[in-house]
Amino acid sequence: MKKQEIISRFIKQARIENYSEATVKNYASALKLFLQWLSELKVNKISDDVIQNYLYYCKQDKAYSFSSMKQVLATIRFLYGKVFHQSIPKVLDIKLRKPVYLPTVLSAKDISRLICVTNNLKHKIILLLIYSGGLRLGELLDLRIGDIDSESMKIHIRQAKGKKDRYIMLSEKTLSMLRDYYKKYQPHDFLIEGQKGGKYSPTSVQSVFKTALKKSGIKKNVTVHSLRHSFATHLLDEGTDIRYIQELLGHKRLETTQIYTHVSSHSINKIKSPADKLDI
Repeated sequence: MKKQEIISRFIKQARIENYSEATVKNYASALKLFLQWLSELKVNKISDDVIQNYLYYCKQDKAYSFSSMKQVLATIRFLYGKVFHQSIPKVLDIKLRKPVYLPTVLSAKDISRLICVTNNLKHKIILLLIYSGGLRLGELLDLRIGDIDSESMKIHIRQAKGKKDRYIMLSEKTLSMLRDYYKKYQPHDFLIEGQKGGKYSPTSVQSVFKTALKKSGIKKNVTVHSLRHSFATHLLDEGTDIRYIQELLGHKRLETTQIYTHVSSHSINKIKSPADKLDI
């Protein structure tokens, strides 16, 4: 089977199995890199040793992250099981050890400063929407006008990560600013649209955030996604049940949400350091 035929069959099968287009794109990219590596080495037969060497190459030479390595493993497993219809090689039976990184969180004062220094109304509502609902960047860009339910004060997030729908709260302040935004910009389809219409670009959102960060003088190493982390952590600080936070974030597993317990001050601030008892 030729390289292009393998890629074509792979993409077709992934779409049949209802994988999201983002996943199909990422898997196809990983597959192309694997096939290119095989081609450059002029490998005629893919043995367990060949696959292991590729995994080692990805980790050592390319310095792939945990998530990238997971993607490589999933891609090759899918290739064998769903495209070649062969048993999955035992060398792929790997359980990667997941590193634990704590998210960097902005304080409520930081968030206020970011929004206050942002003068453009569209840019301001972008930042407020992400923070007020704990949105992923892609979820913000996919929002349509009809997804805002001002009567029930909810926002409908459609077919997000994992092909799941969910509802999140619509804050009073966000709704008030949205009304001003709608009157000024009059979007036609997507809630946040580009200058010529259509979906707003992710790079533009990142640029908006970086500009606000610079103007506010905040020195923390944060990204747009930190607004989502901050949303979850601030809810936890206020005593919100972690299972409600899990639902609002659209997490499949509670373990994913529990990372925020490590950065929340809700429990930490109740503990007094023994240094406070020192007579100094």
